[in-house]
Amino acid sequence: MVSASKTIEEHGFAIIPNAVSLEAISDLRAELSNNSVRRGRAGVRHAMKLPGVAKIASERKLLEIAREILGGQAVPFRATLFDKSPDANWLVVWHQDTALPLRKKKEMAGWGPWSVKEGVTYAHAPVEALIRVVALRVHLDDSESANGPLRVLPGSHVLGVMTDEQIQALASKQSAVECVVAQGGVVVMRPLIVHASSKSQNDAPRRVLHIEYGASMEIADGAELAIA
Repeated sequence: MVSASKTIEEHGFAIIPNAVSLEAISDLRAELSNNSVRRGRAGVRHAMKLPGVAKIASERKLLEIAREILGGQAVPFRATLFDKSPDANWLVVWHQDTALPLRKKKEMAGWGPWSVKEGVTYAHAPVEALIRVVALRVHLDDSESANGPLRVLPGSHVLGVMTDEQIQALASKQSAVECVVAQGGVVVMRPLIVHASSKSQNDAPRRVLHIEYGASMEIADGAELAIA
């Protein structure tokens, strides 16, 4: 993990193949395909409440990866299934992930705007909170160039929270890297890395479980992350 840690420190992301067993992937796919799972157009929001998702988020190898990056402890707090398919094909423009779920609203300098999504309170967070978070994207299918993989701008995670105009300006002059990953592989990424994805160009599914870990549930003085 030392090399991956150094890669993430420098580039803001790393690809780790074969991080999750295909048996675990098969079990998770079965649970997420259950008709009782509430789905949106792009997948499943607030998936940590699902037993199979909570189980895989606490798998030893994933926790070890997150702990290495965060420098000690790692607590999974939010999971989102992104399900790109012929029936739900979409693109995501260049952006950073800056909104965090919180147990309750608390006015704090540098936080906001605030919102509520499916009963969960969210706030856009400052840099000092976001550097205490890392995401592990578990690939339930092969991610390839033709089915709309994650694209990142390496090194952009050190530029702080950027405006939309700054992000678009950076994307117009910096070359992107496609994160092509086989089933069972993981993309480790910092939330502040600028990233995007295109529409899929084929019929192959591209399901990714995006799990976020915090260095602790207390993300700021008096503010705690919510399980989502």
